[in-house]
Amino acid sequence: MDASQNLALFQELIRCGGEVSLWQYDGEGSLLSSTCAEEAIFDTAFSVSGCRARMLAYAAVQDAPVMLSSEMGMVWGAAFEKEDGKLVRVCVLGPVFFSDTAMRQIRDGLSAYQGAEASIAWKSRFMQSLPQVPVSQHIVFSRYILMLHYCLTGHHLGSSDLCLLDPPKANRTGERGETPYRDRHLIWNAERALLQMVRNGDLNYKSALQNSAMISNGVPLQGGAPLRQAKDSVIVFCSIVCRAAMEGGLSPEEAYSLGDAYIQGAENAKSIDELTSIAVPMYDDFVHRVHRCRKDPARSEAVQRCCDYIEMNLGEKLRAADLADLVGYSEYYITRKFKEETGFFINDYIKFARMERAKLLLQSTQMSILEIAGQLGFATRSYFSQAFRDVIGMTPTQFREKER
Repeated sequence: MDASQNLALFQELIRCGGEVSLWQYDGEGSLLSSTCAEEAIFDTAFSVSGCRARMLAYAAVQDAPVMLSSEMGMVWGAAFEKEDGKLVRVCVLGPVFFSDTAMRQIRDGLSAYQGAEASIAWKSRFMQSLPQVPVSQHIVFSRYILMLHYCLTGHHLGSSDLCLLDPPKANRTGERGETPYRDRHLIWNAERALLQMVRNGDLNYKSALQNSAMISNGVPLQGGAPLRQAKDSVIVFCSIVCRAAMEGGLSPEEAYSLGDAYIQGAENAKSIDELTSIAVPMYDDFVHRVHRCRKDPARSEAVQRCCDYIEMNLGEKLRAADLADLVGYSEYYITRKFKEETGFFINDYIKFARMERAKLLLQSTQMSILEIAGQLGFATRSYFSQAFRDVIGMTPTQFREKER
């Protein structure tokens, strides 16, 4: 297949992972086509943010694909098609956000854009169109760009070959030289949730890990090669997870030995893809080890299996009869045994477990109370709010305001 057929196939493939727009420009930077519903608005954003000019300047001297970010946190990716060293076509993916970017950062970045294109009317329409911009994970978007490069050139590249272009430093600071706004409180809450799940040995950690990845891409280090920065982020992450595991009961000997092994693995990694394959298994490993060491020795295997099943299925309809089937006992026997070993009736244990998870979601995410209620298996917000108040002593809204 030629490049045009490859692009058509690529366009269909990325639709499976979300609605990321694909743009095509000629060698001079003039727009040829796009799949974006708000083409005029976001083409202007690409221009006034300086991303179009930086892309063309980069393409004049480089062939590798590039990722371009703006002051607002909006990101594009570009790949180039050349003939005899001359740029003939540019394909651009985006825009996307790598996190639920704070509205203050968007407004501050937007206020810096001046000129005829960046009119008040355009800025108003741009703000109205923001909900259409998808949120993507950094590693997923990076791979999309590398796939796009392959479709245009037929050349395979790795993540370490992808160049990152941030806005010029002069444009990213305020009048007093402030650094761009990052919602540190939101990042801190997400990190706190991740570490608490390590301390608890909570096997149902995947949603918290995904939420953290959407909010922050790691330690915001300046300078250095992308691979070196990625290594440093993984090493820092491993270090704080190791300490959380010790706080959860893992012995220092086991925790430090395990942490050192993962840190050395990160240091030896030859690509960002290798690092990605280290970070999540490392977190999973620590969580499972803490979970094993926190098991109450007084609990029988059957009751522990019931507790684990409840924790992993808080959004499902949970009944004592289902737990009895799980462990192969009668409902009467497992109900009595569960109460003897945990001190709770099964329904009370389920309710308390759901409320603990609700507290975590209220602290560490921007999910609405209705969304949290649905995730935890409650049919209505009012039913969830009443259950939360019965257990915690305040409404979900009051708890979130208190924590923040």
